[in-house]
Amino acid sequence: MARYTGAVCRLCRREGQKLFLKGDRCYTDKCAITRRSYAPGQHGASKKKLSDYGVQLREKQKARRIYGVLESQFRSYYEKAERMRGMTGENLLKLLELRLDNVVYRMGYGASRSEARQLVTHGHFLVNGKKVDIASYKLSVNDVVSVKEKSRGSERFKVFAENPKTLPAWISANPENFEATIIAEPTREDIDIPVNETLIVELYSK
Repeated sequence: MARYTGAVCRLCRREGQKLFLKGDRCYTDKCAITRRSYAPGQHGASKKKLSDYGVQLREKQKARRIYGVLESQFRSYYEKAERMRGMTGENLLKLLELRLDNVVYRMGYGASRSEARQLVTHGHFLVNGKKVDIASYKLSVNDVVSVKEKSRGSERFKVFAENPKTLPAWISANPENFEATIIAEPTREDIDIPVNETLIVELYSK
């Protein structure tokens, strides 16, 4: 499967803000944004005023990079969101939040979504008791995500049970059993990513 293999810190610099793609490193002085707050490349330090299209494009790229999906995947999510009832922008974010790799990240497994994605593809998680190793797997209300029995002895997975992460309101945790349940679909208020989804809708509506 195609995926981005370059330096993720360049992505944060390109968007001009922290996207927290490297986990704990993003909170230290080693963060690329802290050291070089301008865009990468020869002309990165020069200030350019973006057109309306440029602003919309940057917002779309920001969302795509936060969730770690490719352009074709993101477009597919948008088209699906457009067919759903409600506001297209909020539907788009809802679909991205309900990805299995994102929920695993929300549960506290993995310092970043990319690390959580790796754990999923390595087969460490079950959905409703069945092994699922597809990072983009869409979860639904009442689905239960749990750590596979053989994986629970690892220090990586003990962290969640011993020091549970504060979860969004739409996820209910059961740390003792290494599992969490989707109790509702996420609302816009539950999604804390710094993205203006209206600009994304405007971009794709042209």
